[in-house]
Amino acid sequence: MEFGIFLNGYIPGPAAHDRASEHLMFMREFELAIKADKHNWKYAWFGEHHGLTEYSHLSAPEVAIGYVAAQTERIHLGTAINSLSPRKEHPVRFAERAAMMDHITEGRFEWGTGRGAGSHEVASFNIADTNSTKAEWDEVAPQIVRMWEQYDYSFQGEHFTVPTPHNILPKPYGHSHPPIWMACGNPGSFAKAGSLGVGAIAFNFEPIYNLKGRIEAYKEAAENPVEILGDFQNNNVMMTNAVICLNDRKRAREIAISKGRGYLVTMVNMYHDTMPKSADAITWPEPPFDLSQGGDEFLDFAIDAGLMLVGTPEEVCEQIAAYQTVGCDQLVFGINDGMSHEENLEMIELFGDKVIPEFDKNPEHSTTAYRRNAGAPKYAPFNGPVDENLKHSVLPANAILGLDGKPQA
Repeated sequence: MEFGIFLNGYIPGPAAHDRASEHLMFMREFELAIKADKHNWKYAWFGEHHGLTEYSHLSAPEVAIGYVAAQTERIHLGTAINSLSPRKEHPVRFAERAAMMDHITEGRFEWGTGRGAGSHEVASFNIADTNSTKAEWDEVAPQIVRMWEQYDYSFQGEHFTVPTPHNILPKPYGHSHPPIWMACGNPGSFAKAGSLGVGAIAFNFEPIYNLKGRIEAYKEAAENPVEILGDFQNNNVMMTNAVICLNDRKRAREIAISKGRGYLVTMVNMYHDTMPKSADAITWPEPPFDLSQGGDEFLDFAIDAGLMLVGTPEEVCEQIAAYQTVGCDQLVFGINDGMSHEENLEMIELFGDKVIPEFDKNPEHSTTAYRRNAGAPKYAPFNGPVDENLKHSVLPANAILGLDGKPQA
């Protein structure tokens, strides 16, 4: 099992309307990713949301990834998620930016995709029907791979066009292309992701064992994918949850049931109206469920159900077993809820040094291995007749140039 953190630009309360506080939040979140790079974490995911006050102010993950990439060496950095509607922006821009991030990270970029979090968000782009974005994703996603691989790309589709041949630049870094992921909520989307050979990005707002059927649907479809979207299969289920891992057990448990801890979930229930609500279904502006009323008994129930991980490194190691049982490949944590910045930094180091080595024994990222073993490009470099001089100047898509500008073996 691999591990990552999820950064979303969460800034609850009046601070959400103060520019200085907003800036401080961004700098602190980016610091967490930079620190995670030094303590065994393999992934940092950056949300993309639009107009979701308090819940997420991170609308440009590509910019954040560039900032963090320059200060890290090993950790992979991903979009979670790029919503692909052509009504939001032309698909050529997705291909260009993803390839550019692949370059500045030198192959550490993960391309997470989806349809958008809900009706309020997509309405920012004059999209009134969230169901209409399903067909758009189906058309756009495979075309991005074509843009990465072809030098005379053109397309006449239902939702967008590139009417005359264009070389969409840059091409991805090195061999093949970035690993592809898709946001998943219901069993049908898990199976769809598995059948397309892309990773599943999932969120856990219910007992972990309830998700077993969805993960099994993914894995069953992944055994015999209908048609792999890109050059290689990314057989991965990423699950997002919460963790409070500190040396001070009492303090960790206090944070877990502190007043206001359920506020974030009420905002998820409001904004994410394209996916099932949490079990309590409390939706902003209703006040969140007061976790402190349940005390230790409720907290122990929540931990046993896999709703959160809480305690010392030794306790958290035991709790992670549930995620292994249901088949998660990557466990990711949103960690900016109820903890101080200093406690978040402590958790990043403590969990990274004490917990991760117990479960992740392989220094190589699974997506790096999948990408390295990719076969021939899915699409031929040219669609039709092309100037011979251009054709001779094009290297194979899997060629890697050395510092002297010549292809390496």
